Amino acid sequence: MQTYYNPEDLKKFGKIGEFQKELADKFFSYYGSVFAEGALTAREKSLIALAVAHAVQCAYCIDAYTSDTLEKGCSEAEMMEAVHVAAAIRGGASLVHGVQMMNKAKELSM
Repeated sequence: MQTYYNPEDLKKFGKIGEFQKELADKFFSYYGSVFAEGALTAREKSLIALAVAHAVQCAYCIDAYTSDTLEKGCSEAEMMEAVHVAAAIRGGASLVHGVQMMNKAKELSM
């Protein structure tokens, strides 16, 4: 199947420093710190990442965090529920911005 996303490119993510090593090193250091155990477990963070991946529609992230959540013991039901949470937030964010449209329409209608 031909797509804009080449699944093999995900394996190359670690090489993004080839053109700017200093910034890539900083990013990967930060990324590693974010996903370290803390107030949230690695499993919880992986589910959040899966949901966010769907919200921002990153095919590479969806691929990576589908695998990661499964490896961390998440069920398919938990994964889909996380995706639905992302969809609800994304849909709600679009709808709440409708208030701006309504305010502007009322202003222009006066």
